[in-house]
Amino acid sequence: MKGFTLWFTGLSGAGKSTIANKIEEILLERGMKVEVLDGDVVRTNLSKGLGFSKEDRDINIRRIGWVCHILTRNDVVAIGAAISPYQAIRDENRKMIGRFVEVYCKAGIDALKQRDPKGLYEKALRGEIKGFTGVDDPYEAPDNPEIVCETDKESVEESVNKIIRTLELMGYIPAGETSEGYSAEEETKIKKRLKDLGYI
Repeated sequence: MKGFTLWFTGLSGAGKSTIANKIEEILLERGMKVEVLDGDVVRTNLSKGLGFSKEDRDINIRRIGWVCHILTRNDVVAIGAAISPYQAIRDENRKMIGRFVEVYCKAGIDALKQRDPKGLYEKALRGEIKGFTGVDDPYEAPDNPEIVCETDKESVEESVNKIIRTLELMGYIPAGETSEGYSAEEETKIKKRLKDLGYI
């Protein structure tokens, strides 16, 4: 199978890393080569020293995109999981990589506050933290992602199933032995989305 990049975007706490790690497990079980580039891990290593200005955020996302590009062209499934708040930089990465599947992890602020163990959203809303994405720093939701996971309404399993089935229908991953877990309604929705985007 050819490599591709599965790019997760969404606000902090929206479930990007949790879902990405589950997808990694499934793809490894199917015999694929997979690497996960988690935003927090990348900042500790590849992007150490960068701050949170727009310029630094852009550099960080471009770096993740470049690594995904190299992995993809060597037939690895690269999974990027970073807030990546700006549409233009995500589009740059899409153009560079080519085989690029965008997953928007969508959740409302109320749900994100409830699942925030450090209380960062509350602090940002009170003005105690400045430059917090989605509160006083912009987050530009994707215009036309291949997959939208409404993580404040879906279980992790439902989101994972949606992503796996979409990748199967796109021909990017081998089909599993069973399609259990995908309702007929969900299957219809996935096919319609892929048809609207010109994939099938």
